[in-house]
Amino acid sequence: MTPADPAAPASPAPTRIAVVSDVHGNVTALAAVLADIERRGIDRIVNLGDTVGKGPRGEAAVRLCRRACEVNVRGNWDDFLPGQPDDAPEELRWWRDELSPESRAWLVSLPLSHDLELSGRRIRLFHASATSPHVRVHAHHTPEQFAGMFVNTEMTGDGPEPDVVGYADIHDAYLETVDGRTLFNVGSVGNPLDEPTPSYVVLEGTPGPAPAPFEIRFVRVPYDVEAEIAVAHELRMPTREVWAVELRTAVYRSRQP
Repeated sequence: MTPADPAAPASPAPTRIAVVSDVHGNVTALAAVLADIERRGIDRIVNLGDTVGKGPRGEAAVRLCRRACEVNVRGNWDDFLPGQPDDAPEELRWWRDELSPESRAWLVSLPLSHDLELSGRRIRLFHASATSPHVRVHAHHTPEQFAGMFVNTEMTGDGPEPDVVGYADIHDAYLETVDGRTLFNVGSVGNPLDEPTPSYVVLEGTPGPAPAPFEIRFVRVPYDVEAEIAVAHELRMPTREVWAVELRTAVYRSRQP
């Protein structure tokens, strides 16, 4: 074995980054996920948005994410909920008014995209698509939609196009690699719709452009679903019944009987 050159610069240490999203005011699930991240010794967290709306405690979720997350990205709910008018549907006004003025201003100020580099891979993270947080790309998509996730747009800005893209919005965790490009969805912390258990992703690699081992790992974290449903009932949140069915079954509200 050849001894290491003592004069050679040290390589950057590997790092792990937890990627979470779609908390939707479900603080019980968020607390469980943050506890799991802490237990694994991960101290870098990126949140891909939709911290608020649908669930009962958006304000508390915002405060937790502001404290815990290194980066927060704006989702579609974060974008449209703070500015809802007073003649909006009851549930939208309820979720809007549950937020403090400071949290509303913070949500709409968040960036729409975040780039980083690990193990020589250019990674781009956003909420829904490279076009807008309001443009959805499902797990079953066309080749054109797949390719569109990797292009530079007005939303993402210029620079080298990514090799890896992570996004959220659809509440359905998956990973797909085509022609050397990898697309993954982190699923949802607070409102998973592929199975009832919250999910998040761990990215592990060495910071910088040098090739090195790289990993994308999906993590599922159980939590006390009934306790969260009880909070929604206690606060008399509108749509609490369909919310309860979604949390228990992962069946989206428009598909419920």
